[in-house]
Amino acid sequence: MSAISAIEAAAIERIGDAAILERTQSWVAVNSGTRNLEGLATVADMLAESFAVLPGDLALIDPAPVESVTADGKVQSLEHGRHLHLAVRPDAPVQLLLTGHMDTVYGADHPFQSGVWRGDGTWNAPGCADMKGGLALMLSALEAVEASPLASGIGYEVLINSDEETGSFSSAALIAGAAHGKLAALTYEPSALPDGTLAGARGGTGNFSLVVHGKSAHAGRNPDEGRNALVAAADLALRLADARAPGLAVNPARIEGGGPNNVVPDLAILRVNFRPKDAAAITKAQIALDQAIAIVSVKHDVRIELHGSFNRPPKPIDPGAEKLFALVKQVGSDLGLHITTKDSGGVCDGNNIAACGVPVVDTMGARGGAIHSPDEYLIPESLPERAALSALTILRLAERGL
Repeated sequence: MSAISAIEAAAIERIGDAAILERTQSWVAVNSGTRNLEGLATVADMLAESFAVLPGDLALIDPAPVESVTADGKVQSLEHGRHLHLAVRPDAPVQLLLTGHMDTVYGADHPFQSGVWRGDGTWNAPGCADMKGGLALMLSALEAVEASPLASGIGYEVLINSDEETGSFSSAALIAGAAHGKLAALTYEPSALPDGTLAGARGGTGNFSLVVHGKSAHAGRNPDEGRNALVAAADLALRLADARAPGLAVNPARIEGGGPNNVVPDLAILRVNFRPKDAAAITKAQIALDQAIAIVSVKHDVRIELHGSFNRPPKPIDPGAEKLFALVKQVGSDLGLHITTKDSGGVCDGNNIAACGVPVVDTMGARGGAIHSPDEYLIPESLPERAALSALTILRLAERGL
């Protein structure tokens, strides 16, 4: 740790282990699944109270309107929770963005609702790693930065959304606005691996619902007068699956529709997910969608409505990102941490930030594992460790730029 300055050492000393864990536990105690609006409202208020210790203007922002296709093929509005936004020193010479999410994948009716300590010292709890532990260590890092004599030269925005786990549809515009003009961004998803490995390049994702309208008829008396929407949806699924190629994964995930055995189904909905590695793969996927819809519409004499988008663009490692990763790795080395990177097939708000041209490291959160499952766990000693990593990264960005 010889490369750490006196100012940086003082910041590290201000990071308290107990406070980070206590905050994590208090936030984990309240279920905040993306669809649990009451729980999200409670957690949003708790976060607002905690982050209010930082200077600046804090607000809970109403979500943007979002539409969803229901199982009966109708388009309806989908409610979301509020998003926390904090702006500190917007006129400072160095401007950064820190993001996280308050929602989890565990709904109010999910059996995984409370935490237990395991014999190996890890804490098994819903959302502990993904990402309430990350939010707690982010706050601790910012408190340490605010106590530093370098704080006056650092401006930042904090954005904690309520819908990351379902695609950030109601917060995408907020993310893009907050990213504008930033030198760099840090996002507090858990580390890619329990050893602290950072996620490097990420592919993108696109989710689509294809609503197929056919014509009902009696399955025995006049089946030829019907237009089987379920068969057409299955044909769509097979054609789209055939579009899979290197750099483009395609997953036809569900077909909804149908009814009694003696009725030709007049409605079916195909849900499909694309994972493009780059912009060229997005183009290929869009062509596959257009062609499949055109062919199936004529072949089965049905009408097809397409809903959805490529909501997470691919996140390559460009020169700016390379510099930011190098900085974080050097900070880790100075703290005695060996940090590496690994490309990921998953997506997060880091994809959205990178699409705005801002370098981002999006796995600055806690070390843990088994996220999105009842085995999710947090390694508690990683909380102060990763808070120190963030605090020093922010201070060095202020001192040295990128």
